[in-house]
Amino acid sequence: MDVTGLQLALLCLAALCAGCVDAIAGGGGLITVPVLLATGLPPHFVLGTNKGQSVFGSGAAMVRFSRARLVSGKLAWVSFPLGLLGAFAGARLVLWVKPEVLKPLVLVLLVAVAAFLAFRKGPPPGDRPEPPLEKLRLMGGVVALTLGAYDGFFGPGTGTFLIVAFSTLLGHGLMRASADAKVVNFASNVASVVIFSWKGVVLWHLALPMAMAQFTGAWIGAHLTVRGGDKLVRKVVLVVVTALVLKLGRDVLMG
Repeated sequence: MDVTGLQLALLCLAALCAGCVDAIAGGGGLITVPVLLATGLPPHFVLGTNKGQSVFGSGAAMVRFSRARLVSGKLAWVSFPLGLLGAFAGARLVLWVKPEVLKPLVLVLLVAVAAFLAFRKGPPPGDRPEPPLEKLRLMGGVVALTLGAYDGFFGPGTGTFLIVAFSTLLGHGLMRASADAKVVNFASNVASVVIFSWKGVVLWHLALPMAMAQFTGAWIGAHLTVRGGDKLVRKVVLVVVTALVLKLGRDVLMG
């Protein structure tokens, strides 16, 4: 399907903004998916093309965070392959269970996440020492496998859930948790791109120009995270969670 030059420009602008937001707190699909739908593409091509461009953003953010020494290498050795495996498994689950059944549950979880971040008291998780290596890898691996499967199966809020899980379970500050989350995000996006490409629903003539913008936005977002620290991540996560709650709440109410 062809689009006009103006539509392609708007898609790239959306990808640039989405890459920036997603690198900080997840939720980039809240920007790109509606814009892709507005071009008149069928939903399955929208999802496939979205993953085709977003994988470049998560990859760029992961590299930028790695250069800033925020990605835990000892955790990534476990979280990347398990995130990849989980995403493949989650994609297979779609064949037997409709993702829509998760919407009310995810809505409740997102509200809980928002309340946790808004009213959390006591020392920040980053002030706590991280667990011993074996426990770190065990808990991080379980999180990567579980949320990788969730991303392959349904997806909304994956980045946010990863940040909160790594922060609370591993004692990482929100900035480090965001960096470690990108490893799992990249793994699940790679799995999704493989599956969608195999099904022939990635429109690469749209995905590649958007990917260039997504890459740039993600690099900027990761840089802002490195500069802004936990305070920036917390604020953007709350905005993303609020947007997700409104979007999923509307979907549930409209059936």
